[in-house]
Amino acid sequence: MDIRRKKILDRLAEEYPAVECALNYETSFQLAVAVILSAQCTDARVNTVTPDLFRDHKTAYDFSQIPLVRLEKYVFSTGFYRNKAKNIQALAKIIDVKYQGGIPNDMNILITLPGIGRKTANVLQQEIYHEANGVVVDTHCLRNSYRLGFGKDTKNAEIQERQLMKILPKKKWFYFSHWMILLGRSYCTARSPKCHTCILRDYCPKKGL
Repeated sequence: MDIRRKKILDRLAEEYPAVECALNYETSFQLAVAVILSAQCTDARVNTVTPDLFRDHKTAYDFSQIPLVRLEKYVFSTGFYRNKAKNIQALAKIIDVKYQGGIPNDMNILITLPGIGRKTANVLQQEIYHEANGVVVDTHCLRNSYRLGFGKDTKNAEIQERQLMKILPKKKWFYFSHWMILLGRSYCTARSPKCHTCILRDYCPKKGL
């Protein structure tokens, strides 16, 4: 890794020493639901929806028993609610019956499940099993890793993830996506990024800006 990138990682680690999932949940299946709901929706919005939903629904079995119309009402404000509700219900039935209620710790299995892509699968493995087998690439990570010169793609998350996995030390995979989210909220916003006050202003190549 070149010196500039190393300095960026060191500065991010200094600024954000403690990172954690921004989604609120109690059980592993609730986490899966929350991540599905977070697609095209902010974590803050998801966290306003899940308290009522999660109060009486803890397990995959619980979610499999919710009438679809009722589930749609719960998740309506997160957007794309019909598709999200359908995927959550289908996932709940598979996890309950085929995996005895547990989220499998296998990327190849996870990405075949309803509503689960690589981003969601990476989140589940990292949060439930504390294993980083990839980099979680959400919109913040996709945009800001490119601006920082850590990747070459701004549209395809899977391509960007493969590039990041080659560039980053594996021990940084878990932290990097959290750092990109926090940086995006504080400085590197989609529109009008605060480059003049950014903690990385001395090292950032400002690609695409």
